[in-house]
Amino acid sequence: MISLELAQRLRSAGLVWEPEPGDRFVVPGRDMDDEVFVVSTMLVDVHEFPTGRVIGFNGTTEWALDSIEQHEVVWLPWEHQLRERLGSRFARLETGDAGYVVVTAWDGREDRSEHRDAECAYAQSLLALLSG
Repeated sequence: MISLELAQRLRSAGLVWEPEPGDRFVVPGRDMDDEVFVVSTMLVDVHEFPTGRVIGFNGTTEWALDSIEQHEVVWLPWEHQLRERLGSRFARLETGDAGYVVVTAWDGREDRSEHRDAECAYAQSLLALLSG
């Protein structure tokens, strides 16, 4: 799983999140940075209001947080979501000395992002792409 810091960098670089069931996210800055939540139609889901999207925590009567605005949470994309966002620039995934290498290609050039975790290698490639 990518770190909160890397996820925040992706969001700052322009990665847009359209919440769907199964998506992971963190509620930072409320002493819950280590708690990973999952959007679900049973417990956590997304509600559309005129003022914007709200992530609702259903069935958590013991917890004081009923909902939170989407912009207050940070999405932790899965490996397949990161790969999809790379689109046609994704060339291949390799193994390297330090772990996994994501190779992206465009305009006759290749870039490589290496990390011991494949998800993080994909995130680093996407960050490089978004940061242009």
